[in-house]
Amino acid sequence: MTYRRLPSLVALRSFEAAARHRSVTRAAGELSVTPGAVSRGVRALEEELGAALFTRGTSGLVLTPAGEALFAAAREGLDRVAAGVVAMRHAAPRRRLRVGAYTLFASRWLIPRWNRLRERHPELEIELQTSADPLDLVPGTFDAVIAVADARPRPGMTMLPLVPIEMMPVCAPRLARAFDWSGVMLLHSRQRPEDWARWLQAAGITGADPAAGPTFESIALSLVAAAEGLGVALAIRALVRADLAAGRLVVPHPFVRDTTRCFTLMCRAERADDPAMAALRGWLAEEASGEVSS
Repeated sequence: MTYRRLPSLVALRSFEAAARHRSVTRAAGELSVTPGAVSRGVRALEEELGAALFTRGTSGLVLTPAGEALFAAAREGLDRVAAGVVAMRHAAPRRRLRVGAYTLFASRWLIPRWNRLRERHPELEIELQTSADPLDLVPGTFDAVIAVADARPRPGMTMLPLVPIEMMPVCAPRLARAFDWSGVMLLHSRQRPEDWARWLQAAGITGADPAAGPTFESIALSLVAAAEGLGVALAIRALVRADLAAGRLVVPHPFVRDTTRCFTLMCRAERADDPAMAALRGWLAEEASGEVSS
């Protein structure tokens, strides 16, 4: 292998930027360093090469003959390196995953975080399909699914709990000002018809009829109705934090009913160590940190 005796690449970049801009200040802005750092890099390069690279003219820096020669070589070299990096990134293999997810979880938890996934793993291509029907979220149909599951291990499956199912009541702020369980409308979802009966019993509240009130197709629709002031809905705590923070919903009673189930990432065990799957699992684990125990 031929040994290449090269000057400091940091100093070379400082020189190339200063020569291109004919300004130390503008070079510093491009490189996100101080003008002093650029000047020190140029001086170090001049000392190493034993030649002056700039003189200072009335309108800025002026390259000496030695500077002109080095600038042409440095610019060509750095341009070729930059082009090589771009080509390498474009040639990097894309990793595609088909993921099925529960609709409410996808819309209220996963999609708001999607840009962070893209920034962390630009190589991943996720084909996301959602459903409110648990029978649609079969791991064999997808590379991975995010569905509701308990903590029991499943043979041949790798499972990562993400978000606990913790139920609490929510309503519009104006309903909470004079809240009375005997007079409030309970909002139900077809997906979880027994939620109000279980929550009222666990909370020890007897002043409300758990069967009364309108039923909506999904929890998402019952939450929209609650935000519009139609009544009180039961929400999964982790999925309404943004609504609570924005003041669209408030909590009229502090009791939270824990359940034994979580939104869980599931994939076949033989796929768990696939690079794309491992990247997705690692990112989801980081995003969900604290959710299961909070």
